[in-house]
Amino acid sequence: MANSHGTITTDNHAALWHGRFLEGPDAAAVNFETSINDDMRMAMVDIQGSIAHAKMLCKQNLISEDEMDAIINGLNSIKTDLLKGKDKNGNPFKVDLSAEDIHSFIEATLTDRVGEPGKKVHTGRSRNDQIALDERLYLKHQIKMLKKELVQLINVLVNIASENKDTLISGFTHMQHAQPVTLAHHICAWAWMFYRDADRLSDAFKRVDLSPIGAGALATSGLPLNREFEAELNDFSGVTANSLDTVSDRDYYLEVASDLSMIQMHLSRACEEIVYWSTTEFNFIDLSEKWSTGSSIMPQKKNPDFAELIRGKTGRVYGDMVALFTMMKGLPLSYDRDMQEDKASFFEAYDTVISSVRIFREMVRTAKWNKDVMAKGCEGGYLNATDVADYLVRKGLPFRTAHGVSAGLVRIGIEQNLKLEELDFSEYEKASPLFEKDIYDLITPKNCVEIRTVTGGPASSAVQKQIDSLKNFISSNKSDDVDSEEDDWDLIFENYYK
Repeated sequence: MANSHGTITTDNHAALWHGRFLEGPDAAAVNFETSINDDMRMAMVDIQGSIAHAKMLCKQNLISEDEMDAIINGLNSIKTDLLKGKDKNGNPFKVDLSAEDIHSFIEATLTDRVGEPGKKVHTGRSRNDQIALDERLYLKHQIKMLKKELVQLINVLVNIASENKDTLISGFTHMQHAQPVTLAHHICAWAWMFYRDADRLSDAFKRVDLSPIGAGALATSGLPLNREFEAELNDFSGVTANSLDTVSDRDYYLEVASDLSMIQMHLSRACEEIVYWSTTEFNFIDLSEKWSTGSSIMPQKKNPDFAELIRGKTGRVYGDMVALFTMMKGLPLSYDRDMQEDKASFFEAYDTVISSVRIFREMVRTAKWNKDVMAKGCEGGYLNATDVADYLVRKGLPFRTAHGVSAGLVRIGIEQNLKLEELDFSEYEKASPLFEKDIYDLITPKNCVEIRTVTGGPASSAVQKQIDSLKNFISSNKSDDVDSEEDDWDLIFENYYK
């Protein structure tokens, strides 16, 4: 707490490092260095980690069972009061935002409640490995949460695809009409992007899932700690291999931040298409009024603002990722205070991405698709020109020659203002003697789609295989649901910002 001179006094709520200092830092310095506004969202995992640490200390005979029980009961009471927002007497209870960080607040509150045993909870532990522990525990939870949201998004996309295997839509390259596909095929393309995003998160999880506790400040401890036992209590798959590396890197944040940027990029690309498709010129999609906005001056407007905002927020996520990489690029081993800045950037990126996933999911789930308009778009632009060439290839003509023949027919169609399927058969006969009148049946948009049965193609049978694979992925990931109590972790902190 600040005294009349604007410095910090040394009571139970003083900074954990104050011991060798006779005078505390200036109040302005404290305000500059505090991280409580960022790291308070890790309160629950900090409590979890301290409970496990107390159990390990007792197992190693570093504290008594009575002391362990006092510590655990005290920590659980803090957890209960935080979740309720009030103490056992009904008084408001919140994180003290004047504390240096969440670790200081919880340890000081614990000591207030249980006395001397509370002063033993930090035995064999540094804030360096404690911070790394909290970050990894919290990140494990958040990865599961985000993956769960992605799986739900994929499920929505699969449902849309399942209903639109025969819904024709033009495929584009260079934003020019290219070849006919189906809406199901296009929506599956979105789904596979998010599938890979979820898979990347699962892969990153393996590297996050190693316990750092016991690494100490940088060189472990001379006390008989049991890192493996504490890792097991915290549900880690193992422990980190090198104590110096453990406390001096944040590559787990950098890796997941990269994954977040990829997710947001995929969302942005899909939103770019939605913005195009919702224009009068395209009119492929009609967004729900719940996920659209109007104009302050033009009464007729219905704007795809949510798609545009997701697209716009991508720059923020990229910026947070770059901030993290830049923060780490010149740091010597081991811990440096620069690393305190990791949380603000990562949390902002994570919050932006998970909210964007949720908004995007509901936006597409409630949208209506103008199927007739999409199908009509497949009739112009000579989307079947490749199929004319393929027809000749099946008759034995080299593809490059067949390509030239088809291009010539396209030129004739442009000159006569006719589609390929509208050209008189005499034009086909002049172009190549290999043409027969069955060409007209084979170059309809529907046939151009259904003939493409190659794996990954737009034919309904090929798309169904994709849908089945995605459904299997969804089913196999239902077990990844996060505990309902942990779902509320972030919610309890909303009051602290009000």
